This record gives sequence, C-alpha cells and structure tokens, in this order.
Amino acid sequence: MTFIIVTGCKNKNTKTIATNEDIIYTCPMDPQVVEAKPGICPICHMELIATKKGMQQKNDDELKLSPEQMQLGNIHVDTIESGSIGNQIILTGTLNSDETKTNAVSAWVAGRIEKLFYKQTGDYVAKGAPLYEIYSEELNNAKQEYLLALQKKATLGNSIVNFDEIIASAKNKLLLWGMSEQQIKNTNEKTIKNQLTTFYSTASGYITALPLQEGDYAAQGGLIIKLADVSTLWVETQVYATQLAQINGAKNAIVEIPDIPGEKIPGTVSFENPELSTAERISIIRITIPNINHQLQPGMSASVKINTGNHHVLALPSDAVLRDGKMAMVWLETKQNTFKSVMVQTGMESGDMIEIKSGIQPNDVVVTSGAYLLQSEYIFRKGANPMAGMKM
Repeated sequence: MTFIIVTGCKNKNTKTIATNEDIIYTCPMDPQVVEAKPGICPICHMELIATKKGMQQKNDDELKLSPEQMQLGNIHVDTIESGSIGNQIILTGTLNSDETKTNAVSAWVAGRIEKLFYKQTGDYVAKGAPLYEIYSEELNNAKQEYLLALQKKATLGNSIVNFDEIIASAKNKLLLWGMSEQQIKNTNEKTIKNQLTTFYSTASGYITALPLQEGDYAAQGGLIIKLADVSTLWVETQVYATQLAQINGAKNAIVEIPDIPGEKIPGTVSFENPELSTAERISIIRITIPNINHQLQPGMSASVKINTGNHHVLALPSDAVLRDGKMAMVWLETKQNTFKSVMVQTGMESGDMIEIKSGIQPNDVVVTSGAYLLQSEYIFRKGANPMAGMKM
C-alpha cells in the first residue's frame, strides 16, 4: 500500500491520502468477487461497487456489510428496551366430558340382560328411569325365600320360629342386590312368576358408553351403562413449552364455540399437566366451563382466550430470533454496518413478540429485520453456521 506523506515546516501534523491502490471493487450480493477495477459481477451480473480494502473482514466473528448490502438486504436495527408482553394468549381445544361428573351404573347381580330401555350413546337418562331388565337365578331364589318367609309368618306366627329375623335377613339380601323398598314390598306370587327384575338408573346424564346388548350376560359388578353429567364440560387444549410461563398462575379464560357464533363462555383454568411431552414439547391444560341449557356437546371444537396480564420483560419481534430447535440467537450491531451473532435464551411468546431471558442487555442494538439474510451471508462467506459451537 502506497501513502503520500505531506509535511510542512510550520505544521508537524501528517496527512494520509489514499491512492487508487486502496480501492477495490466488489459485488454487494456476492462479496467473494473482488476486482482491482470497475466491472460486472460474473455471478449475478450486477455492477461492482468501489470500497476500501479496510472494509474486508478483520474479525472472524463479525460480519461487515456495505451500505448497498444493507439496503438490498433490508437490514434494520433497533435498540432493545424493557417492555410489556402478554395480556392474552389464544389457544384451540376440544370439549370433553367432565370426568369428575361421570357415573358408571354396574350390575348388582349376575344375570342375562333381557331388555335395555336405552340402546344408543348420546341419549339422556333421568335419575330413577328404568335402565334394563335382567333374568337372574340367584335373585329369583332370594325373592322366593323372602316371599316364603312372609307366608310362613302369616301361617305360623313367631310361636315356633322368629320369622321376623328371617324376613329381615332375606329383605336385606334383596336390598344389597339393588332392589328398591317399593319393589320388595310389591313382591308376590305374580311378580315371582315373571322371573325378570327391572333395575333403575341411580344417576342422570348422557350415555357415553353402552357395552352390553340385549341377550348378553352381565357379571356382578360389570358395567351396564356409563353416564356423563354435562352441566359442566372440560375444554382441553395443547400448550407449547414456551407458552407455559405466560399461562402459569392464570385462572380465568373466555371460551368461544365456532358452532355457536357470538357465544362467549367464562371458564376457569382447573388443571395444568405437570408432565411435558418430550418429543413435541407440549403440555395439556384444562378449562372448566358451565353448559347452560345443555347446548354444548363433547367433541365440539373451541377457541380459548386466557388473560395472563402484562409481563415487563426484554422482548423482540419473533423474526429477529433465529432458532434451530435446540438454541436461539440474534444479531447485534457492534458498530455501523458491522454485526455479531449471540446466543440467547427465550421465554414466553405473545403474538409476534418473544421474551429474551438472557444473552442480551437493554440498549443493545439488535437486528430486527433481515436476520435470516445476515445468517445466510455469514455462512456463504465463512462456510460455517454462526450457531455452531455456541454456548450460553
């Protein structure tokens, strides 16, 4: 490099004047093209621009762009400051039955199901309504013993045997096998000849399971029917791990049902699954809502809005953060048109903003637009990903 030194007798200051040897010509889109004179880029055919040799990279960790590259790449920067993020998060979910209000009606005694009064799921069953008729040899024998004890007492009284105790014992067996007081009272020769016993629902709700058909054998304690009380329902929705911190502590939610336009149902966050799916990095939360007039049905889709309140954090536009599934990074402007990548730890997300928990400080100048182009340019020039080997 040639310099002309101009020295005056009365002025000891020196001036360095750049000659043509300080100027090189390069392509703004393909900076590996360097020529000693003006011309056309052989790759993209753009006109080469003049730049000083000092513009070449001096720090392998930094990337310096020319003003023309900044303009062509639409590179914009902003000074990061503390701000608010959050207030509301929107999720999609599905309505399900409230498992705490699900009742299973089981067989009191073993026998063959001769008749089912309800034969399809979704039907509503009122408490006390007849559910099924069963033929049970054991139950018929117990009813016969009870009726015989009544007849013996009527004939012989308690002079020889205390039939009151026998009657009480036989009645208690019938009660344990699910017969009501009224059914026992109505037991007579006519009812015994019928040999079928009707059992009634002990709860109300919509049928969600009906495993038996007429003619099937029911074991004692086996499921006859499953009923769901849909006065309240669960809205179950998936939440990404990055959203959990934002939802944590939230109690209230608003649920909207696409099938019922304009309806906004207040709900309560009743459950957050403490276990996170390793593969998908998602968790499950549950919102309990009232089902007024029973207009909602399990299986309907829902939109959930959870009010989280404002969180004062360092936040950036999502496009400013580059992520590869394992880590995240941003580009900082270290001096004019010169950039360096740094690894960051991200937090909650809301809309197009993302929380930055560590890695940068307030008043750092961050690339908010064109970060992907900067990374591509770095890889093109250096032949390596700037995220490779990074550690927090």
